Amino acid sequence: MLECVVNVSEGRRPRVIDAVAAAAGRALLDVHTDADHNRTVLTLVGEDAPRAVARTAVEEIDLREHQGVHPRIGAVDVVPFVPLDRSTMADAIAARDRFCAWAAAELDLPCFRYGPERSLPEVRRGAFTDLAPDCGPAAPHPSAGACAVGARPVLVAFNVWLAEPDVALAKRLATSLRGEAVRALGLDVGGRAQVSMNLVDPALVGPADVVDRIGREAGIAGCELVGLVPRSVLDAIPPDRWAALDLSDERTIEARLTSSGLG
Repeated sequence: MLECVVNVSEGRRPRVIDAVAAAAGRALLDVHTDADHNRTVLTLVGEDAPRAVARTAVEEIDLREHQGVHPRIGAVDVVPFVPLDRSTMADAIAARDRFCAWAAAELDLPCFRYGPERSLPEVRRGAFTDLAPDCGPAAPHPSAGACAVGARPVLVAFNVWLAEPDVALAKRLATSLRGEAVRALGLDVGGRAQVSMNLVDPALVGPADVVDRIGREAGIAGCELVGLVPRSVLDAIPPDRWAALDLSDERTIEARLTSSGLG
């Protein structure tokens, strides 16, 4: 089984968000929307739903009108395939490559691959300058831009809000947290300071770890899980901390698979 966590550049228009989510059908496990980031993260299962979501997003989202604090290269910004259960990274890479070929042929969308070959930050930095698309046109789609299509292990997307609106502090904290297991940005989100993170090796550095590290240097107003979390990550944290970390049993990948009948 493959998970696919599609990030689209729309978080403010409910009609568009609903249309994009509806395209996924019963393969949709979770929807997380942020108006300041102007972004929606959809957790899906399989290969058909990501294609339906991408088609609807390209039809509905015009990147030329987009404003938001989150970095992006396209309307369908990021499409990572993630192996679950008995699937392997080789399965995820094959699904990634099939999606790239499909998006180029069906949507006329330039696609940049990431995974074992290079990281997502490398794609963001180099798209259309140091890097040419792996599939599709050499120039961005007029309204949809481009798409970063990946194959990766499970990660945890996690935000921490600082108690004070000190964006410079958030940026310094993000810099100090960055490493092999953590990708981080310090952002001004609606006048509040946020440390926005991808915990790319959550077995090594999980939500409680980054919160403890931030808390030693700054007051924390709250935490935000974006999408779902593997059960193994939740089990590594004392249950009495779950609520403060915005975690719960119900927000695990395994629980959503079971409740959807797909597990």
